[in-house]
Order: sequence, then C-alpha cells, then structure tokens
Amino acid sequence: MTYIMIDTHVVLWLYVGAIEKMSVTAQQNIETNQLLISPIVLLELQYLFEIKKVLVNSEEIYEYLSAKIGLKIEEKEPWSKIIKKSIKLDWTRDPFDRLITAHSDLLQCNLITKDSLILSNFARAVW
Repeated sequence: MTYIMIDTHVVLWLYVGAIEKMSVTAQQNIETNQLLISPIVLLELQYLFEIKKVLVNSEEIYEYLSAKIGLKIEEKEPWSKIIKKSIKLDWTRDPFDRLITAHSDLLQCNLITKDSLILSNFARAVW
C-alpha cells in the first residue's frame, strides 16, 4: 500500500461523508492508499472551528477518521525541513497550503487536493 496525503478540505468531506464531491481519481486514491495528513491540517481544522466555519474541533474530526478509515498523522519529517521547503513555495500566500504541500513534497508522495493553485503548481497534486 502506498502513502498519500490529503488536504484539509478532503478531510472535511470524508468526515461528513461527502465522497461524491470528490473526483473519481481522488476517490480511487482514497480507497487504495494509506491516507496521511500533515499535523498542520489539524491546526487548520482547529482554526476553522474557532472562526465557526466548522462545527467540530480538529481532535474530534481526526479521532473519527482515524477509527473509521485509518487516517494517520505523518510525524517523521522534522518541522525545520518542512518549513525550509515551504519557504521556496512562493506561488501561494496561504501558510497552510505551503506547509501541507512542502510536507507532501518531502515525503515524495501525492497530495489529494481540489485547490486549483496547488494543482497548477505542485506536480504531485492529484484530483
């Protein structure tokens, strides 16, 4: 089984069971790979909860998806390397996108995302 990272909005769609919002390619990748998230996804989820764009905190979302689909947090890459890599990603001003993409790049694994900016600038982005 291959590892694949998923972006924050993909985590939210999985949490609410909105698989139909995803492309066929994204669905196939979700079904056939071990899903990983960067720890920064948890921070972004919590931020969305705190500004009331999401009704459930990041811990609840993660615990649910971990139990239901085996979602794992990737914790082996040192943050100093992730940040150093993200500094070079000057095609976006979004710090979450920079860190998630850099983390995926360091792991040399694909990133499932619907974000058009990531898709057009990161060769390992799939949708």
